[in-house]
Amino acid sequence: MKLKPLGDKVVLKQLVAEETTKSGIVIPGAAKEKPQQAEVIAAGPGGVVDGKEIKMEVKPGDHVIFSKYSGTEVKLDEETYIVVKQNDIVAIIED
Repeated sequence: MKLKPLGDKVVLKQLVAEETTKSGIVIPGAAKEKPQQAEVIAAGPGGVVDGKEIKMEVKPGDHVIFSKYSGTEVKLDEETYIVVKQNDIVAIIED
C-alpha cells in the first residue's frame, strides 16, 4: 500500500533517535524524545490551497526538520508515518 498526499501535504518518516548521548550515556526508552528530523517519503502536487498558490519546496528523499506537535500519525504496513502540511516543515537539512 502507498500513501499519496493531496494539496500541500507531505508524508514523513521520522528518523531514529540516538540511543546514547555524545558522552556515552545510554538513554532509556521512556526518557527519549522523538526526533523532529524526518525523511520526506512523498509530497503532494501543491496547487491552490485556501486561495493561495502553493509551490512544493520539498521532494522525496529530502531530510527535514518539522514542528514538534504538527501532523497526523499514520500506521501503514507496520511502518509509522507523519502527514504534515508543507508549512509545518521548518527547514531542509543539506549536507
